[in-house]
Amino acid sequence: MGMTVYGCGEDEAALFREMAPRVGILPTITEEAVSEATAALASGNLCVSVGHKTPITDRALLALRRSGVLYLSTRSIGFNHLDVDYANSIGLHVENVSYSPDSVADYTLMLMLMAVRNAKSLIRRAEVHDYRLNDARGKELRDLTVGVVGTGRIGAAVMERLRGFGCRVLAHDRRPDADADYVPLDELLRRSDIVTLHTPLDADTHHLLDRRRIESMKRGAYVVNTGRGPLLDTEALTSALESGELGGAALDVLEGEDGIFYEDHRDKPLESDLLSRLQKLPQVIISPHTAYYTDHALRDTVENSILNCLDFERRKQRWI
Repeated sequence: MGMTVYGCGEDEAALFREMAPRVGILPTITEEAVSEATAALASGNLCVSVGHKTPITDRALLALRRSGVLYLSTRSIGFNHLDVDYANSIGLHVENVSYSPDSVADYTLMLMLMAVRNAKSLIRRAEVHDYRLNDARGKELRDLTVGVVGTGRIGAAVMERLRGFGCRVLAHDRRPDADADYVPLDELLRRSDIVTLHTPLDADTHHLLDRRRIESMKRGAYVVNTGRGPLLDTEALTSALESGELGGAALDVLEGEDGIFYEDHRDKPLESDLLSRLQKLPQVIISPHTAYYTDHALRDTVENSILNCLDFERRKQRWI
């Protein structure tokens, strides 16, 4: 059995080459993203694995299907980089993968602590040998209320870690199923000193924190986003940070990150006014969609991509 792996970096490629042959799968590996031009690389293979870093157009999905592909496994939890309904309509089955929630949960706690302890300013000053204390004192998590929006595997892992700090934790989810103090979203925003986002991105959650909701938050509150960039109205968030209404933000994901994150922009202009404005603010921390990126999570992602394709092949054989 063969599978084509698109958008595959060196670290992922090494794992695919190590793990796939153990279960009888021969991987065709390319760094190229899925496109009409690269769909032919999947010819002869029923299954492909794709990354989350590049949007996949409907035309590319159709080209895959015309190449004989029946199954697409995305190496991500989210599906927002492709149209799943369209894929299903042309006979292309799509599934995601699970990986260690601890990768994102650990990173989320790190961002929270960096935000409330003014880490960006401290590090920048130390790098130029200015070792004076910040004018603003940091805050301790045990004195704060943290609102967790989205309580799936990652959100639940974040809440578990927060309990160890002794802070008050509020939760909101459309389908509450964790051991948590659930409240309506607007109440969570009014009461929380830190709001952290872990809900999937879909039509209902796009700009879940819109201008009205951002304006309803506590003065001086912090926003942490390790979910998806468009969960936030970034223009409204930036304005609230610039005006001092919000105390800070730590963002591992950003609206418009495609074509910016995962690339070296040191010698070319940054074509995002909002990103430029955010990075100028001393109370804002930006990282390039890297919360998931650990040894453990990457191995989980590759292994589950392989197992997804193998399971699909077995199911297909039963249908015949």
